Amino acid sequence: MNIEVIKEFVMQNWLVIVVALIILFFVLNVVKTMLKWAIAIIIIAALLIYSGISIEQIKQTVTDVQSSTMDALKKEATSIMLKEASKATYTAGQNGEFTITSPNVEIKGNTKSEKVDVTFRGISVGEWKMSNETIQTFVEQAQKNKTAPAS
Repeated sequence: MNIEVIKEFVMQNWLVIVVALIILFFVLNVVKTMLKWAIAIIIIAALLIYSGISIEQIKQTVTDVQSSTMDALKKEATSIMLKEASKATYTAGQNGEFTITSPNVEIKGNTKSEKVDVTFRGISVGEWKMSNETIQTFVEQAQKNKTAPAS
């Protein structure tokens, strides 16, 4: 979606938008039933249809924002992993399962699997391959931290 298109639409149709907002405000304040929400949704949908914005455009915009946010989160997680590798602790579980934790990153996996689940600041950033160089470095450093003598 282009901001210029939205600005142009608002400039050309400001009266329709103001009337729709007044009707919406009236409906939300006067009508006290579930009907008000149905009317509000119809008004908003009509405004979107009138503006020429399709549901597909909205879905595409949401998808684009979501994917760029996840990419940025993955890059930050990778950077933090390298910085926090010396603070990571390795915990072995049953059947080859392991968990590696640092202040901001948690990795859960299985020694028999090629993938691990990565969580960054409590947000899952998906499954990453163990062949990823950053993951390998993080795992190796965490294992060294486990076997290192306490100081």
